[in-house]
Amino acid sequence: MRRDIEAIAGRAYDLVIVGGGIFGACAAWDAAQRGLSVALFERDDFCGATSANSYKIVHGGIRYLQHADLARIRQSSNERRAFLRIAPHLVAPRPIVIPTYGRALRGRLFLRLGSLLYDLLVFDRNRGIRDPSRRVPLCSSIDRDAVLGLFPDLDSEDLTGAVVFSDGQLLNPPRLVWAVIESAASLGAAVANHAEVRELLVDRKRIGGVRVLDRLSGDEHEIRARFVLNAAGPYAETLLERSLGIRLRRPGTYSRDACFVVATKVGDGEHGLALLGGTRDPDAVVSRGARHLFLTPWRGRTLVGVWHRVYDGDPERITVGNEELGSFLRELDDSCSLEISLRDVEIWNAGLVPFGENEAGAADLRYGHRSQLVDHQIEHGLDGLFTLIGVRFTTGRSEAANAIERIGRRLGRTLPPSRTASTPVVGGDIPSLAELLRRAQEERPRGLAASSAAQLVMCYGTDYRRVTAHGRERPELLETLGTSDVIGAQVVHAIQHELAHTLADVVCRRTDLATGWYPGRPALARAAELAGELLGWSERRQQEEVAIVERRFRDLPRYSEEIRDHETLDDHEPSDVGPG
Repeated sequence: MRRDIEAIAGRAYDLVIVGGGIFGACAAWDAAQRGLSVALFERDDFCGATSANSYKIVHGGIRYLQHADLARIRQSSNERRAFLRIAPHLVAPRPIVIPTYGRALRGRLFLRLGSLLYDLLVFDRNRGIRDPSRRVPLCSSIDRDAVLGLFPDLDSEDLTGAVVFSDGQLLNPPRLVWAVIESAASLGAAVANHAEVRELLVDRKRIGGVRVLDRLSGDEHEIRARFVLNAAGPYAETLLERSLGIRLRRPGTYSRDACFVVATKVGDGEHGLALLGGTRDPDAVVSRGARHLFLTPWRGRTLVGVWHRVYDGDPERITVGNEELGSFLRELDDSCSLEISLRDVEIWNAGLVPFGENEAGAADLRYGHRSQLVDHQIEHGLDGLFTLIGVRFTTGRSEAANAIERIGRRLGRTLPPSRTASTPVVGGDIPSLAELLRRAQEERPRGLAASSAAQLVMCYGTDYRRVTAHGRERPELLETLGTSDVIGAQVVHAIQHELAHTLADVVCRRTDLATGWYPGRPALARAAELAGELLGWSERRQQEEVAIVERRFRDLPRYSEEIRDHETLDDHEPSDVGPG
């Protein structure tokens, strides 16, 4: 793959997409699959914001039982099934335990009846999933002793048992979004990261394209298109106001959804745990008393969340401070005595998603229920422009397909049906993941650790050999970076074949190296050295790239001393070396 914005600007397109998160990526793939010429631009890196910072769950819709929202239950189950079909190496079922206490709405009988109803509503949850290990089991019920066997630290007073359901878990959201981007590019879509759409071009009440700033070179280009899909998430409304001076009829209210990873392994390391938190859902038709907090195993750690807060600030300045993390831990401790401390926190994630309408200062907040697809010809008398603001990662594929369907009609084209729900992404055509893992272990080249071979399969699927091929002439590229399972060949592959241009692109989005915890200075320095060989970085530039990545971890108590021990004055305030 090549990033050549000048070449992209040399032709006109049916569609230009603004934003490279899950919604924009799926829209590009769907459009290319249906025969439209399409170009996609992302201002930073693909999956660099909200899509990367989700709770990493593809929801099957069981939560919507309490809202009696059958449509969302069906949509969510269908989308969970789609991701398990098309990317079985990147999405896996995860069983989650909901403890029950006493009787009535918090009791085991009530919850079990609800889970049976859910199973009936999602009867086709596994249709088309070839790999048995990726099929979602029916909900089940377990007794009190079984619950305590899984989670000995759980509050046992009045505990009566639990109901167990399964959802889909994302092993690495940026890799999934990249697989979709790569699938779109393989069908002819033009894609570019670090390319900011600065302006929507207007010609007689019609949008005729975009003006793009190449943030790597500083050059600007005009790209012509018959339609533009603004899928920039929390930045979408800013683009409309800045470029056109218009506002949506229903301006968005955004929630900063936050979660974090802890080093502590909770329970048996296979089952997640749902605990009643400290806030209620005012939209629930039937409520068990509070919203749930979740603790789910994730890559050998535990992912904890989600906390919501109305946010009206700059999307670039989202943060979660240690004081706020401490308040999350105290709320968690009220639900379950796990003795998790601030020093256990490995990384926090936070992104902006549309919320419902809430009064100022409300503690029990309404969630956003539906994604918003705006036809600006109807809303503003401005043809050639749609805006798609999505609510959940889970529905990114289907909402994108719906948007492309609408755009196709406006283009006067009879488009073939969407096939993204059944077509494997690049690397995802895997009848049996267990067989692929076995084969990768047997065929791994000398010098490649068994754990690294498994990690390659889980990141690249059937394309893992493209990565190990870099080690044929340079065997040292098969060595791991620090204490991780990531190998040097992945750094080279990310830059040569996956449009990575910064160290953060490599370690935070193309590989697992820094997506869940701090990998240590030696691992980052080696990755920067390998990247620098290909991108022509000086030693100082390598240090600056490492410092940019470390800023993500430097204030966490777990890592602050380690990082600051390595810092120099130059490291502390890195110069402007581009996004990341």
